[in-house]
Amino acid sequence: MGEAPACFGDESFSSDFHLNLKEFETATVVGNKTYVIGGIDDLKSNGVRVFDKSIGEWVNSTVLGTIPKVLKGHKTMLLSKDRILVVKHDSKSNDCAWFLEVDTQFVRDQKKKFGTEVVAWSKGVIGDAERPIVISGPSGVGKGTLINMLMKEFPAMFGFSVSHTTRAPREKEENGVHYHFTNRDVMEEEIKSGKFLEYADVHGNLYGTSIEAVEVVADAGKRCILDIDVQGARSVRASSLEAIFIFISPPSFEELEKRLRARGTETEEQVQKRLGNAKEELEQGKSSGLFDHILVNDNLEACYERLKKILCLDGNADATTTTLTEVFALPLDFSMSKIDEKILIKSDSTDQKIVLDLSSIKGGAPGRTRGLHMYASDPHTGDDDKGKS
Repeated sequence: MGEAPACFGDESFSSDFHLNLKEFETATVVGNKTYVIGGIDDLKSNGVRVFDKSIGEWVNSTVLGTIPKVLKGHKTMLLSKDRILVVKHDSKSNDCAWFLEVDTQFVRDQKKKFGTEVVAWSKGVIGDAERPIVISGPSGVGKGTLINMLMKEFPAMFGFSVSHTTRAPREKEENGVHYHFTNRDVMEEEIKSGKFLEYADVHGNLYGTSIEAVEVVADAGKRCILDIDVQGARSVRASSLEAIFIFISPPSFEELEKRLRARGTETEEQVQKRLGNAKEELEQGKSSGLFDHILVNDNLEACYERLKKILCLDGNADATTTTLTEVFALPLDFSMSKIDEKILIKSDSTDQKIVLDLSSIKGGAPGRTRGLHMYASDPHTGDDDKGKS
């Protein structure tokens, strides 16, 4: 196909500067750096090469986030100084838009960790997702029962993320169903790369919740519930995930001890250990300002009704978390132009015009960028003729 055209950002290349782009590559300039995106023959680049014009060299780069599987033809556009929009040729509307972050807060934080140039991919997703729910509380407080009640009444609305662990699978446990089983080196590297919301070392094995595991639940049109301890909730609060934090508290410490002992499934040593942990969690949960809501479970049914009210579910049993959108094909070849926060995608060979509205985007690497809206535009008037997706 020959050399691909370069797509420039806010500067032009000097006449003596030549990138020698490969097939399917584009180049976007941001300040002194040029980001070459695409190509299929350099697996180590993860689809991105970075040239630093100030030193006249290609620089070693760490590429984070969910990397597009195929970039055999695309257009790029610099949205701001911190990210580049990448739209794939001949793709579907639900997989066409990607963002390469080059100077967001997440990227800057990772540069400090790695000591290298860092870029991060984020997949664009049409529409919004409900905020995940973090539910914490000491053992025996009834949070598991409350979550089960939610799942039973709203089976199509909620889902659990699948945790990662470095321990070996037990009998009948399936990878990707009960846990994502991995090895320690891989998980430690992913933790370093900012891919985990929270993690802990339990008896020599790592356990944790990845950002991707939460995003997968949202991709399925469900609202993710994270049942984690206070330490994990603190880690999630410090992350980029926008969640609702709920702490379930017993009416008293004495009542909690009574409930734990009523189980009759643990030794006295185990009960004392749980009580010690519970005392610490109660102190942290009530005093740290970590949680948005504190529910006292003095009466299960009443507590459940309060939980539903917080989640705006009282009287709305048929509510859904997302609206299904029409999936349509993008042109094989197209041009792009920008008007305010809208991108006009115009076919090179037909009258097809598509508007990509980025005015409400949120999130970003290492997770998804949500809140995109895409709709067909009347080829003659430029008006919307299908409504937003």
